[in-house]
Amino acid sequence: MLLYGGSGHAKVIWDCLHAQGIAVVGVFDDDPHLRFLPNIPLLGAYQANRLSGEMLVIAVGNNAVRKQLCVQISHPFGQAVHPSAVVSPFVRGMGEGTVVLHNAVVQINTLMGRHCIVNTSASVDHDCILGDFVHISPNATLCGNVAVGEGTHIGASATVLPGVRIGQWCTIGAGSVVTRDVADYSVAVGVPARTIKSGRGGF
Repeated sequence: MLLYGGSGHAKVIWDCLHAQGIAVVGVFDDDPHLRFLPNIPLLGAYQANRLSGEMLVIAVGNNAVRKQLCVQISHPFGQAVHPSAVVSPFVRGMGEGTVVLHNAVVQINTLMGRHCIVNTSASVDHDCILGDFVHISPNATLCGNVAVGEGTHIGASATVLPGVRIGQWCTIGAGSVVTRDVADYSVAVGVPARTIKSGRGGF
């Protein structure tokens, strides 16, 4: 597998792949001064013809950047699921490029889009829908039948109550409790979460 991006998030994905027995054969990154992990080849800026037969994961935590990079990459996209994660065999689907990290839980009938991140110890309960480029941060909880639109970031330890719909390209603050629907392009924070900013942003 190849990684695009050499940040701390990339190191976590490397650890996830290593635990699966999948070797990372190189890391693309535009930073010429990048220091990654010992014995992992650094390949510099992305090159479509470099190791073109290998699958690739975009190892960037920022949702908008992942979307921008996605259209520039010609390698096939892989997935990463840490062995400690619990992913129901009855999920409806998991899109290309999506990663499920250490101790995360994804329950039955959930649908995960492309290039999503279900981060460390996050919990996604039954019948949830995650749009493309969603990031569920560490220890965040989506209760049953929650829908999260494209590009939305659910902050660390946030909780979304059952049946709530969160629009696209939203930000839910860390530790917030979302009790009602959130419109597209909104920032919502607090307990209960209240919208503090709205209007078009992201994509």
